[in-house]
Amino acid sequence: KYEKRLKKLKANKKIKDRIKEEIKKYETSTSISPEVGMIKDYIEWMLSLPFEIETKDITDLNEIKKTLDDNHYGMSDVKERILEYIAVKQNSKKEKSPILCLIGPPGVGKTSLAYSVAKSLNRNVATISVGGINDEAEIVGHRRTYVGALPGRIIQGMKKAHSSNPVFIIDEIDKMTKSVKGDPASSLLEVLDKEQNMYFSDHYIEEDFDLSKVLFIATANYEEQIPLELKDRLEIIHIPSYTEYEKKDIAINYLIPKLMDEVGLTSFEVTIDKEAILEIIRCYTKEAGVRELSRMISKILRKIVKKRLIENSSDLVTVTKEILEDYLGKEIYPSYYQKENLQVGVVNGLAYTPFGGDILKIETTYYKGKGNLILTGSLGDVIKESASIALSYIKANCHKFNVSDLIFASDIHIHLPEGAVNKEGPSAGVALTTSIISAFSNKKVSSKLAMTGEITLQGNVLPIGGVREKVLGAYRTGVKKIYLPLENKKDLEEVSKEIRDKLEFILVSNYDEIFESIFC
Repeated sequence: KYEKRLKKLKANKKIKDRIKEEIKKYETSTSISPEVGMIKDYIEWMLSLPFEIETKDITDLNEIKKTLDDNHYGMSDVKERILEYIAVKQNSKKEKSPILCLIGPPGVGKTSLAYSVAKSLNRNVATISVGGINDEAEIVGHRRTYVGALPGRIIQGMKKAHSSNPVFIIDEIDKMTKSVKGDPASSLLEVLDKEQNMYFSDHYIEEDFDLSKVLFIATANYEEQIPLELKDRLEIIHIPSYTEYEKKDIAINYLIPKLMDEVGLTSFEVTIDKEAILEIIRCYTKEAGVRELSRMISKILRKIVKKRLIENSSDLVTVTKEILEDYLGKEIYPSYYQKENLQVGVVNGLAYTPFGGDILKIETTYYKGKGNLILTGSLGDVIKESASIALSYIKANCHKFNVSDLIFASDIHIHLPEGAVNKEGPSAGVALTTSIISAFSNKKVSSKLAMTGEITLQGNVLPIGGVREKVLGAYRTGVKKIYLPLENKKDLEEVSKEIRDKLEFILVSNYDEIFESIFC
């Protein structure tokens, strides 16, 4: 049986000779030998691997583009890169498959996009998740020295894919961990290196396996958590969070038709108003992607199906903004800052969270003491340093900022509400400075303005990351004016024009400009 399968196997002479040797060894071994099972397992693995089996790619660029657009909204960078790859591949046989890494918040469609790429190219799919892996044998396999040895997840994935040129999805590449068992990230180097992966060697297989035709797509949530040695080999494409209007379009064109089909409803039986969808996005979800939005729409549809069956009704149901509470209950995230509020010592910073951008309220108060700085609100080391820098900068320039000498003889307490949420990052410097000045000069700051940027001891405002998400977070909460570092001007191009037009942006390079705008 094995010899018949060997004749049909598509592989080079070296691999076939290796399998012949193992079959001979299997024939000459006695049935009671403990090695027999190990040899048999090895032969089975070798005969089932797709060494030279390839699927034929779709080469029509327009057809590939249409498939990607039908399955996913936006994401022009990724789609453009895939189309470039196909175009070059048609033009030259030398092009090696790229190693792409999609980075973005949870729920924005990184993994599902990778599946869409496979579908558009007519390729098979192999998927592994490396989150939490701390044993390098999981990647490169076990040695064949003991019973129960297995190939690594790469070879296992190739077996399941049944072809040597699949789209291979490696999920959660930023969540691998080192341990005494080894460093799995370093084991992936050989896999994710275009120059080496045509000779990938698994410890179990012990023969070279060509991975150069595989289109690897890795996914991650945080770029800074990807091991540096791996990051060097990846072509990184950032997938930003969606605006509420993008989410609305995704819900109308993708989510609602799909979810209605799943529960057996048609557009003649249920319609959901656009205003109702926006209300769900604003008051029932708080995320960068659309997972929670999908769950909420699914919840509404399930309740409608139940009601129709209980009442035996076939009338058209229209879900409007006014009746959302009947289906979803009270608002989970009530809208903030509906009215302008002026307070002393309270300033809006901007934060970039796993759920996208958000407002970071900063409160400052002071009382008689010895000049201590008290910080509360689950703050990380970087944000604590920002507070110290802000205070030192103000003390050194107290007369310029009309701050009373009480600042030298008072204990200052800075608090960032929502203590259960960890806060970290270098972008709260200007907001902390403004909050302290407001407290000591007894001047109120509007809740309709927000600011972001790191500050130096000289008062220079340094650029920060996540501008698009932070601007969207500010817009969602009713902010009208945003102070941004001058060097982040180019990042505003990523914000949609409809949102840019509704906000006032003030670009600053030194804190003096913010002080003059707010307090003078």
